[in-house]
Amino acid sequence: MAPRPRETDLYPPVKALLESQGYTVKAEIGAADVVAMGEEGDDPVIVELKGTFSLSLFHQAVARQRISDSVYVAVPHNRGRRFQRALRANAALCRRLGLGLITVRLADGHVQVHLDPAPFRPRPSAKRKGQLLREFARREGDPNRGGTVRSALVTAYRQDAIRLAAHLCAQGPAKGSDVSAATGVARATRMMADNHHGWFERVGRGIYTVTPDGRKAVRMAGG
Repeated sequence: MAPRPRETDLYPPVKALLESQGYTVKAEIGAADVVAMGEEGDDPVIVELKGTFSLSLFHQAVARQRISDSVYVAVPHNRGRRFQRALRANAALCRRLGLGLITVRLADGHVQVHLDPAPFRPRPSAKRKGQLLREFARREGDPNRGGTVRSALVTAYRQDAIRLAAHLCAQGPAKGSDVSAATGVARATRMMADNHHGWFERVGRGIYTVTPDGRKAVRMAGG
């Protein structure tokens, strides 16, 4: 198992990059890991170093924003999809926090600046807002506990599917239009045709019945 990179391993490449841009660089000035000074009157550039992404790294960087608007976090650049996912997620977090992001490839000292500090303003998503409001309006009651994993959530779609399955359990195979009229679920035919949960089976032209899994879901829902 390879030893975990040390923060001090990041310093020489980061210092070299900043010096190549005309800064005077010193380490461990006050609480800051790296301080780079440019022209007189300019804000210092502050870089916080860590062996990996962590909550404490962001706490430290946010605290340095009381000193300067030009604050970066720097971590080693690793291989693999797991690191790439972490890099994308933490780049998004840095953007929201107004932080810059640097990675260092320790094998050869290559430094990459992924993001420079800048003020952040969220871009509203009317589509996502509409989805949230529609789901809230269609959800009956409050069947979930906050913090539940998404795969176990009771959604409005699931509630509608339970309603369709319960009707078929009670009445037997039926046309989609009849099921829609009886349950009040306007998209009943489409839902049974899509069969997202595996609860429905087409037994004739436009006619559906409920599967054993559907019956079980109805029983578990108390229907």
